[in-house]
Amino acid sequence: MVTITKDTIIGDILDVAPQTAPIFLSIGMHCLGCPSSRGETVEEACAVHGVDVGKLLEAVNAEANK
Repeated sequence: MVTITKDTIIGDILDVAPQTAPIFLSIGMHCLGCPSSRGETVEEACAVHGVDVGKLLEAVNAEANK
């Protein structure tokens, strides 16, 4: 089981659960391969994109653990 938190790096999530990419894309995180996303935490990305971190974590964890 994968546990993704607000402190998890987006690049690390994509490495272990690439099926979560569409979730990030759907909220406007279109640059998943850029250096920023490879080193940015979920919380940092949510702040930049104006997304509720709790809702995103719920969706990403559910998809990552299917």
